[in-house]
Amino acid sequence: MSRLDDTLARLREQGRSGLVCYFTAGDPDYSTSLALLRSLGAAGADIIELGLPFSDPVADGPSIQAAHLRARAGGQTVARTLELVTALRETDVSTPVVLMGYLNPVMQYGVERFMSDAVRVGADALLVVDLPVEHAAPYRKTARAAGLHLIAMTAPTSDDARLAEVLYEASGFVYHTALTGTTGAMRCVPAEVSKAITRVRRHTTLPVAAGFGIRDTAQARALAGTADLIVVGSQLIELLASKGVEEVRQAVRRYAESLANRSSSAD
Repeated sequence: MSRLDDTLARLREQGRSGLVCYFTAGDPDYSTSLALLRSLGAAGADIIELGLPFSDPVADGPSIQAAHLRARAGGQTVARTLELVTALRETDVSTPVVLMGYLNPVMQYGVERFMSDAVRVGADALLVVDLPVEHAAPYRKTARAAGLHLIAMTAPTSDDARLAEVLYEASGFVYHTALTGTTGAMRCVPAEVSKAITRVRRHTTLPVAAGFGIRDTAQARALAGTADLIVVGSQLIELLASKGVEEVRQAVRRYAESLANRSSSAD
């Protein structure tokens, strides 16, 4: 089993929702990014989602867009991001890493080379936010050959026919976007997200992650039990930019504790 498969199985056995923490690689600089990433597993993150810096992150709101700009200004590239994962694995060999980004940087690097190198340095999955299912088959095949999960995304607007198409041969877990807007643009409504995830589950047996619009522990707790994974990104990025690494670590601990407490109270 891969790190990701093992983590998802462990969460299932524990009967709790896992915490996924998103950060843009190299934000605000390489050394700070590495120090933060190395501390996330101990702080309570079950999965690290690592953004590949890009000049035009159209699915992301202002906070993560600013993180991309800071990282790129500091010289962060795809190759440097893979180096970051290599350095992370020197101290953390167990926390899964999902690389998240846009198709253009992957194509510029070389698709087969990127997926092979991603696995070699210790990444476990790839989520490409602007890769439509109509064009995904060759990328899915290449990822599978490399040993990399290619994560499928669903949206609140996806009807049953679209869900069946998107989730056919999905791998790892399913990333459900809780909003129809960009990341961090507004707060999601847990009751609406729960209904959408229930519909997604009719088309897959994979774990389902809820992301986009989760801004506080109350929302995370409300979605725990419905979503197998809770993704927090923009709020952590904003904390990193305004207050630094230690405040982020404390926030991660609070999110992790809120999910653990939700699981305990459900028992």
